[in-house]
Amino acid sequence: MSTSRVVRNAVCKRCFSVSSRTSINFKDVVIVGAARTPVGSFRSAFANTPVTVLGSAALKGAIKNAKLEPSQVQEVFFGISVPSDCGQAPARQAVLGAGCEKSTVVTALNKVCASGMKAISCAALSVQLGLQQITVGGGMENMSMAPYYIARGQTPYGGIRLVDGLMKDGLADAYTGLPMGACTDIVAHENGITREEQDEYAITSYQRSTAAWESGAFQDEIVPVEVTKGKQKVVIDRDEEYTKVDLEKLHKLEPAFVKGSGGVTAANASTLSDGAAACILTSVKEAERLALKPLARILAYGDAATKPTHFATASSLVIPKVLKLAGLTVDDIDVWEVNEAFSVVPLHVMKQLQIDPAKMNIHGGGVSLGHPIGMSGARIIVHMAHALKPGQKGCAAICNGGGGASGMVIERL
Repeated sequence: MSTSRVVRNAVCKRCFSVSSRTSINFKDVVIVGAARTPVGSFRSAFANTPVTVLGSAALKGAIKNAKLEPSQVQEVFFGISVPSDCGQAPARQAVLGAGCEKSTVVTALNKVCASGMKAISCAALSVQLGLQQITVGGGMENMSMAPYYIARGQTPYGGIRLVDGLMKDGLADAYTGLPMGACTDIVAHENGITREEQDEYAITSYQRSTAAWESGAFQDEIVPVEVTKGKQKVVIDRDEEYTKVDLEKLHKLEPAFVKGSGGVTAANASTLSDGAAACILTSVKEAERLALKPLARILAYGDAATKPTHFATASSLVIPKVLKLAGLTVDDIDVWEVNEAFSVVPLHVMKQLQIDPAKMNIHGGGVSLGHPIGMSGARIIVHMAHALKPGQKGCAAICNGGGGASGMVIERL
């Protein structure tokens, strides 16, 4: 008997036929809770707060936001890019720390900067396939606590060399050794994106984040985190980075990676940061059964990839793919969240896909808020779920080291 594959999209059901004897009914997936910690600046608010504690805080907040109990969560996917020195199974630590049952299935994912978004995609697929009823997708990172490495073996005469684990495993191209910023300078040069454009974009990002905090645009998604500073307990309830820029000096900064001719600087690139974010997912039917109020429906998700050194162009590749899967066009999207690993990334997306800048990262992004690499993919979904107005559609994309990108389309309910 021949095998056929047929995908049929409907409003509340998708049927995937593998053969005449096997079929899977795909369930529509909704986000019923979404929360994040504030983003802490490098070696600042969360300098001594383990990433697992941040992950637990985000998960607790998302569960509370969904009006569920920790015991109702069945499976969790958590992204983390630099898990060294976190203890065994850091995602599992975060889940148990949030009060979930020991029977909760937990998987950690590493897709570098896209880890958090990929985790949400995996959590959505688990619900779509009917494997679980209530899942979590999220991401966490404490870049401040990433360790230095010493190679095993006999210590040679003349001393040993420390390797920065954050740079080695998170921020440098594995094939050329180039820092991510140097790779981005290549993309900017090839695509005619100037230093002036990058600086102006960065200024807009900082201005939008400042205005967003002043207007309360982030309030519904933030989970305060208590930390210890000296002998005192301090509650962190706001992002730090957007307050730490001097816009007057921004244009005067030297290139950070390519001396003289480079356009990427410390101000128009994202900053090293710490934080965690999580989304609670379930099916439409289960949400109705539990009388939960969904925030948004997941319409499509997917991935794309290109040459590793050109990772900054990958968001422009994944967006058309997920729009096609959702049956939408660029004009159908009300709000765009494209991770600002560097200002070059959203500038490239807007240039390639003809996107209205007024709809792009309306409350700022990684440049002004910070970019905890394992968290950011989840953060932009959390924010979009809260920021969209009922009936509006949003598209999110995030590039990642190695040349990849992940994307997702959601609709606010």
